[in-house]
Amino acid sequence: MTAHEDETETGPGTGDGLVIDTSKPHPARMYDWYLGGKDNYPVDEEMGRQMVALEPRVPVMAKVNRAFMHRATRWLTEQGVRQFLDIGTGIPTEPNLHQVAQAIAPETRVVYCDNDPIVLAHAAALLRSTPEGVTEYLQADVRDPETIIEGARKVLDFTRPVALSLIALFHFIPDEDDAHGLVARLLDALPSGSYLVMTHATADFTPEESEKATAKLKSAGVTLALRSREEFTRFFDGLELVEPGIAVVHKWRPELGEPVPGQDDGVIPGYGAVGRKP
Repeated sequence: MTAHEDETETGPGTGDGLVIDTSKPHPARMYDWYLGGKDNYPVDEEMGRQMVALEPRVPVMAKVNRAFMHRATRWLTEQGVRQFLDIGTGIPTEPNLHQVAQAIAPETRVVYCDNDPIVLAHAAALLRSTPEGVTEYLQADVRDPETIIEGARKVLDFTRPVALSLIALFHFIPDEDDAHGLVARLLDALPSGSYLVMTHATADFTPEESEKATAKLKSAGVTLALRSREEFTRFFDGLELVEPGIAVVHKWRPELGEPVPGQDDGVIPGYGAVGRKP
């Protein structure tokens, strides 16, 4: 995006007066900037640059999360999963989840969900399904799981396993919003044999930098709730963890994907895991 003087924009291609708030940074647009995308605004780039000044590995972390999604989706599809509910989708960045899954199983059905209007404005890129499969997009907030489940039921068969994908999302959901309870409510609606796929940033390895980053984002109106390994593990209570269990993001089954440029043996301050609902 080019620089904008106004604090709101009408979303491109929506035709419904969709308003995008450009007065403060948004995590989805910052994530897009970290990945080298162009669907972000000066306020997002400015905050992104401040985050990189505090932690130079932030762009690598974004790419590592994306690569985790690719590996986990590939693994799940190879295990026979044919339905995905991806919440916190973000701005489309190819390959998207449905492209990874449908390359293996063209009949895969995917429901994407996000609450950022700019994602809705670009949702057409998420809807290019194979003829055999289906992709749909829901505009909803993860804090309203019942609305998400209601919408997803129109596309997905809830008598068959569903993979719930929550990539780099819940570190923006504070404890006051009952983060663990929200995940539990989503999982409660899914049948046995479903999976939780999740990554989450942590301050376990970089406490000082993380404290500064949290304060910087808070001053801009963005909540960052970094959680410990123990707190992250709680999201998987009652689930059967897939090997290797809770892992630093880039160390979860690295053989299933390609190394991320800039990734090395240094610490990536985030965890990833996949768990199966018995």
